Amino acid sequence: MTRAAIITEDLVKTFGGSVRALDGVSLRVPQGSVLGLLGPNGAGKTTVVNVMTTLLQPDSGRAEVAGIDVLKDPAAVRRSIGLAGQFAAVDDILTGAENLTLVGRLNHLSTGQARKRTHELLERFELVEAGGRPAKTYSGGMRRRLDLAAALVARPAVLFLDEPTTGLDPRSRIDLWKVIEDLVAEGTTLLLTTQYLEEADRLADRIAVVDSGRVIAEGTSSELKGRLGGSTIEIRLADDTEARHAGDRLSGIGDGNVTVDGTVVHVPATHGTTTLTEVVRRLDDENITARGLQLREPSLDDVFLALTGTSIADDAQPDPAQDRTDDDTTGQP
Repeated sequence: MTRAAIITEDLVKTFGGSVRALDGVSLRVPQGSVLGLLGPNGAGKTTVVNVMTTLLQPDSGRAEVAGIDVLKDPAAVRRSIGLAGQFAAVDDILTGAENLTLVGRLNHLSTGQARKRTHELLERFELVEAGGRPAKTYSGGMRRRLDLAAALVARPAVLFLDEPTTGLDPRSRIDLWKVIEDLVAEGTTLLLTTQYLEEADRLADRIAVVDSGRVIAEGTSSELKGRLGGSTIEIRLADDTEARHAGDRLSGIGDGNVTVDGTVVHVPATHGTTTLTEVVRRLDDENITARGLQLREPSLDDVFLALTGTSIADDAQPDPAQDRTDDDTTGQP
């Protein structure tokens, strides 16, 4: 079995004696892999990260990072990790280069080593031209890249990214995804918390769905989607009456029940495109004109909806540890 770089066992954390942010969270992240922690605000994702990065102590349970017990030797854990929180924690007055050099010195690099590492990271994150400008002049995407670069100054074996692309435009988000993929390809172990379904789908080897402080499902993206069964054909009709008529005529296609929801008919696509072809022929034979037709596979949002009864995009209460996040992007005391 591949050695685990991150282990948590039955983590429990409460706030104010009544808010149970973590309620027995157990996770295992193999070395060199990515675990996506998926859930709405208030699910406990940030609290998990804060415990594993030594910013919070659990009430009970244990956590181990890079083979080091988080409670027994927190200083050694901090020397082994990088952390980038939900908001870029960079000094606006300092230049990009000065931010990275400062982090290098805080990580006990010599002045020469810190400057060399700064140059390497500015090149890697395409910030060389902006390196001499104050960080306050950076765009949101540039600040995110600088924040991630700061988390990598000490070449950590394990990296924690807490909703790293929140608030970024689509282009900046995709650029940051590429950087993260390159890091993982080089062997970095990553725990990524996110509310973006496509982010978890693209980056994570395995996904843990968290809700109300508990892990309610875990597996690969395909495994989680497979829990909902196969694909579905969705046919949109002009009105409810025509949809009911189409539903009656399509009954018997596929191995499951044909259902009607308003103007949309859902047909189980038991045999994929073969079923789709049969649906099209049946509609044509019955002179039924569809306004829209698509073969739809289950999504992570479907999984989350099935598990919790709500969409991941729905608003939720903030994580009780929310304002404790981002106190430290380097993992150093």
